[in-house]
Amino acid sequence: MIQNNYQGALQHPIGSGFYAQSTTADVIKGVDLSGKIAIVTGGNTGIGLETTKALASAGAVVLVPARDVEKAKRNLADIARVEIEAMDIMDPASIDAFAGKFLTSGRPLHLLINNAGIMWVPLRRDLRGIESQLATNYIGQFHLTAKLWPALKKANGARVVNVSSLGHHMSSFNFEDPNFEHREYETLLAYGQSKTASNLFTLELDSRAHTYNVRAYAVHPGSIAGTELGREASIELFQKMGFLDKDGNMRPDVLARLKTIPQGAATTVWAATSSQLNNIGGVYCEDGDIAKLLPSNAATPTHAKLHQSGVQEYSLDERDAKRLWTLTEEMIGLHFQVK
Repeated sequence: MIQNNYQGALQHPIGSGFYAQSTTADVIKGVDLSGKIAIVTGGNTGIGLETTKALASAGAVVLVPARDVEKAKRNLADIARVEIEAMDIMDPASIDAFAGKFLTSGRPLHLLINNAGIMWVPLRRDLRGIESQLATNYIGQFHLTAKLWPALKKANGARVVNVSSLGHHMSSFNFEDPNFEHREYETLLAYGQSKTASNLFTLELDSRAHTYNVRAYAVHPGSIAGTELGREASIELFQKMGFLDKDGNMRPDVLARLKTIPQGAATTVWAATSSQLNNIGGVYCEDGDIAKLLPSNAATPTHAKLHQSGVQEYSLDERDAKRLWTLTEEMIGLHFQVK
């Protein structure tokens, strides 16, 4: 039996019965999460909020760490079994404080949904000098998961879901200059490599953690209408991506593919709860199923945006996954030993 997804060994759709149009209500139907504890980063807005609602509706207690606690309180006011805590995913001390408080509670952690993310922003760096999209979309996932590892292991059946993106098609991971210190900053490349990093982390985490009954999944939510993610992107950037025509209007074919927020959060909830994945991990999922593996020559970062589905093999590479794990530990000064 294959134990890991290196080079896409397990990367095959399984005929889950769910599709791009499936919603969180569809995938959570019949799931009982009573007695389960979940953490959803970015869980007070967009698909994170929808994920929080779905998990809580199935009986889970959901902790939502938020940078803006007052905003989180407003957005989550009507949802039962939700706890709000302060945390800034770009501030390592804040991550440590949140995780430390949770560990002190003695509770197991059954579901960790690393949902928080940013995209298409100008060059910014966190307090450690790490480029902001890499810091938020990947480093924060690694750091928080590492700190919460004892609680994940304690659950004896936990899942970690890392929200990735089709954007990983835009770039492999640049090991020589991940923080754009020696090359011109390009926001799409930065976004792409941060999502490739998330896929590689998922791959390696699952390989190391499955013997402790902890599985990991990366998910692509889809292109979604009504979120705050693209608020800093220029019209020119959307045109470069092929979303807008030369007059700045949404292209009809793009508009037809946009998901609603409940559809966008469905794959996250499916990966977190589906019994269909009980013996599978380390895979990249989309549209409520495991995504197909693209041939190694399917795309390059210059035209990968034309692909609307599937996972790039370079984001499932065993050597790069192990190399990235070691590099990340060095970058943030944190040893994540899965034992």
